[in-house]
Amino acid sequence: MSATLTPAATLSPADYPTSRKFLIFSIMAFGMFLALIDIQIVAASLNDVQAGLSAGPDEISWVQTSYLIAELVMIPFSAFLTQALSTRWLFSASAALFTLSSIGCGFSWNIESMIFFRALQGFTGGAMVPTVFATGFAMFQGKQQALIPAILGMVSVLAPTLGPTVGGVVTQLLDWRWIFFINILPGILVATGAVLFIHVDKADFSMLKRIDWVHLLSMAIALGCLEYVLEEGPRKNWFSDPQIQISAWFSLVAFVLFLERSFYSKNPIVRLTPFRDPTFTFACLFNLVVGFGLYASTYLTPVFLGRIRDFNSLEIGTTVFVVGVGQFFSTILAARLIGRVDRRLLIAVGLSGFALSLWLTTTVTPFWGSDQFFWPQVVRGLFIMLCIVPSVNMALTAFQGPELRYASGLFNLMRNLGGAIGIATVNTWLQDWTQVHAARFGESLGHYGDTAQEVIGSLAQRIGHLTPDTAQALLMAKGLFGAKVAAQSLTLAFNDIFQVMAWMFLAALVMVPFCRK
Repeated sequence: MSATLTPAATLSPADYPTSRKFLIFSIMAFGMFLALIDIQIVAASLNDVQAGLSAGPDEISWVQTSYLIAELVMIPFSAFLTQALSTRWLFSASAALFTLSSIGCGFSWNIESMIFFRALQGFTGGAMVPTVFATGFAMFQGKQQALIPAILGMVSVLAPTLGPTVGGVVTQLLDWRWIFFINILPGILVATGAVLFIHVDKADFSMLKRIDWVHLLSMAIALGCLEYVLEEGPRKNWFSDPQIQISAWFSLVAFVLFLERSFYSKNPIVRLTPFRDPTFTFACLFNLVVGFGLYASTYLTPVFLGRIRDFNSLEIGTTVFVVGVGQFFSTILAARLIGRVDRRLLIAVGLSGFALSLWLTTTVTPFWGSDQFFWPQVVRGLFIMLCIVPSVNMALTAFQGPELRYASGLFNLMRNLGGAIGIATVNTWLQDWTQVHAARFGESLGHYGDTAQEVIGSLAQRIGHLTPDTAQALLMAKGLFGAKVAAQSLTLAFNDIFQVMAWMFLAALVMVPFCRK
């Protein structure tokens, strides 16, 4: 029997021929891409989904929230399931159930069914993300291993970045339901490929009989309630709402119980032992910051283009696409440098460059469009990989075996948690700071009331050419003037947010000297 067909029982995955290693890795990386792109694939098409399901504006946000909550729960749980079911069967089952839940999303008949299938989609897809990180680092060594963080880093940021673009194009050309149906063929291929080729470890089904259900439930409640607080907090004025208060309390109590079971359970669902390594801890903090900046910036640009410029889903998608171009070249550069340059230097350059890209968007005006956003997004794409590749390398190279799986789960959890915190935070800032700027405009107009009245009068005079009703013309002029003030207030809030985020990335540089060389 040829080496490429030797069973995993007689040949270690690290000893597989290079071609078979890359075949296994490619199947798993593509599955991870499917799971991650679906986080943001509905971002540019939420209005179409809302109209198609006759959902309310508060309900439609759960199309995103349900996916994120379920994925957050699965990511740290996947290390335990990998040991119990084996990488082969966990990955193939995840891909198959992800495909079925995608079909369910496409055939959803109301908002409740959509939320259910999206939660199932996030839960099953979440298992594929940390599994490919752990398997890649276990199979490859030396120079080949240096490619793993570069490739997976590119997938991690390219997939959610391309999500709005793909979703916008598909929605415009076909229908919003096809943003879920397009997963069917790739999902079947990944599930089939996983069954046929992924033989990297053995299952230990006896672990399923020893599940610490209290530990699992406390983790699910802690992460789920936290995500609910972060997603719904900005809309419900945070802790002034009873539901937010109750959810925050449940999250805190469940987290304390989760920690207790992590330290004292005989069979913990998640092991926190990787945090004993200071470099792993710093890498997780870097990933938290990167997740905050990556998801928040990816979220803010479509929001600005939709609210201020009234771009449709296709126009928004093509505008944010250029980030991926920068990421492609950044991946090649990071892969070449990771084994030759101090990781601390790379991540310092990456954080500084990402801060620069955010600073370039602190002068945004209501007239900004694709051309003005081009260079800030290209710069962001060029430097994001210099943040991610060394942080992945810092986090995972020191671990092996089951410890590597737990480290991968915790590390990937930090990126998604950073993204959830980032989106919730910028939503709150956007709402509050827009009100602050609107109030300042009101004060200024109070001091220069005559000028404001002249502008409104001039607008009313122009509108008077279209309608003989003077009162109606004056009312329309006041509405236009108010809309201009609101747009300027919102634009200034965007500027403030990008500026604060830039300073946050520069502040993260303080941690770099404390990392191990």
